[in-house]
Amino acid sequence: MFLDPIRRRNPRLVEAAIALHQAGRIPANTYLIDLDAVEENARIIADEASRLGLTAFAMTKQMGRNGDYCRAIVRGGIESSVNVDMECVRATRRAGMRIGHLGHLVQIPRAEADAASSFAPDFWTVFNDEKAAEAAAASARSGRTQAMLARIQHQGDTFYRGHEGGFASGDIVAVADRIDAMDGGRFAGITTFPALLFDQATRKVAPTPNLATLHGAAEALARAGRSGVAINAPGTTSAAMLAALADAGATQIEPGHGLTGTTPLHAVEDLPELPAVVYVSEVSHHHGTDAYCFGGGLYIDPIFPDYPVRAVVAREPTVADAALRVVEIPPPAAIDYYGMIDSTSGPTRPAVGDTVVFGFRPQAFVTRAYTCGVTGLSSGEPSPAAIYDAFGRPADWPL
Repeated sequence: MFLDPIRRRNPRLVEAAIALHQAGRIPANTYLIDLDAVEENARIIADEASRLGLTAFAMTKQMGRNGDYCRAIVRGGIESSVNVDMECVRATRRAGMRIGHLGHLVQIPRAEADAASSFAPDFWTVFNDEKAAEAAAASARSGRTQAMLARIQHQGDTFYRGHEGGFASGDIVAVADRIDAMDGGRFAGITTFPALLFDQATRKVAPTPNLATLHGAAEALARAGRSGVAINAPGTTSAAMLAALADAGATQIEPGHGLTGTTPLHAVEDLPELPAVVYVSEVSHHHGTDAYCFGGGLYIDPIFPDYPVRAVVAREPTVADAALRVVEIPPPAAIDYYGMIDSTSGPTRPAVGDTVVFGFRPQAFVTRAYTCGVTGLSSGEPSPAAIYDAFGRPADWPL
């Protein structure tokens, strides 16, 4: 899905992936990240957010919370992270980011509340009174008053299965009062996910019903005399979509795939952000008419319907059509030990040791892949940074 835009808009990244892998400087099963492009993408988003009066928090899980990736985002002007879990919190803090938002999409487990509070997050999202009480109590124990966002929902709102939850939007004024009454807690605003969503039929991004739910709750809070309410509206965040969010009343955005130019809209339109990540593998062996390449990070985002997967398979740096091969990816229920390259889909048979380069919309944190940043693509002298594991920790590679 993303390989063609990458080959066309950032061919040096594909070529560098092949060269670095062939030189033994990066291993197979690595997401290779163009740090220069990420820094510029972050700058584009940060500048547009600033123009519109929006606060930006960076979601880093897609790149496995890679420390060099985090620092590139900070250099681009987004200094704070949004954290899907406590591993995100720890990794982004290690990388020098401020903890802007936690508890969304995943609530903080009770036993981690004190640890979460110790990071002094700017905002902490809660789905119910019990989680609000845990956050407030932990913050009170650490001598803080925690600004909380209430996750809200209304009948007809859109959620990915497994993402559901939140306060009834019609009760938001009472919810705000209850949070304010908690020692260590302060009501700060409202949130949902997703506020925007890519539509497969129209190939456009459109607001979900959740955005109207946020708007209605904000109006109720204003009628109750509450001002300065934060409205957190993440989802499909490119600089091209920020004006629409600001017009809808949003005050906070949370770019994730926008930072690597891999939102669904980037697959069908040339947006301001440059595609900035590829997945690198290696041919291991042959069986029948297939050449098998190593897996571990063969992640096909279920946001897309099934589509033919292709990869660049080569020994020398190239983005040529002649290097493209059709690849079968194991189904999500299977472990992705290998991908199967159709040896008949090109003019030559892939050789053991050839580099295999994919263009995915990654979620590295749910894989067992490495991540690695690279700089200097524009100069023709690519330089890889450190190798990290999927938890954002420096990897033991090479031994």
